[in-house]
Amino acid sequence: MNKEILTLGIESSCDETSVSVVKNGREVLSNVVDTQIPIHEKYGGVVPEIASRNHIEAISRVMKKALKDANVTLGDIDAITPTYGPGLVGALLVGLSYAKALSYAVNKPLVGVNHIQGHIAANYITYKELEPPFICVMMSGGNTQIVHVKDYTEFEVLRENA
Repeated sequence: MNKEILTLGIESSCDETSVSVVKNGREVLSNVVDTQIPIHEKYGGVVPEIASRNHIEAISRVMKKALKDANVTLGDIDAITPTYGPGLVGALLVGLSYAKALSYAVNKPLVGVNHIQGHIAANYITYKELEPPFICVMMSGGNTQIVHVKDYTEFEVLRENA
């Protein structure tokens, strides 16, 4: 029998702090999101420095709630998977630094995740039978791409916004 793999995903590329626990890359056990939308509304858009500071305040609380909601401990986690880019540099640094420190403290592997490729991989959660190869239209923020997903980690961008 194969061991179940639990990953702790940490996302902080813009204005939401999100932590999830995912089993075998296909089943979401928890997904906790701390949104900053009300904070940034008065400025008419995301203010990077404010976003970074709010990530610092939220990340530990969000991570603890994600573990609790999934009914697991850090000892149960097999890998810590933070977003490393693209995104707001300061916001990314908060999540990545937290993940690196956590990884070191609990002696778990750290596996960085490209934010755009993460959007593509989310299809595996929605469509559990999905396997590469396939064509995917990816839209996130200012990024729009048509991607040929050749394998789980091999992508070819066929077209993108310029």
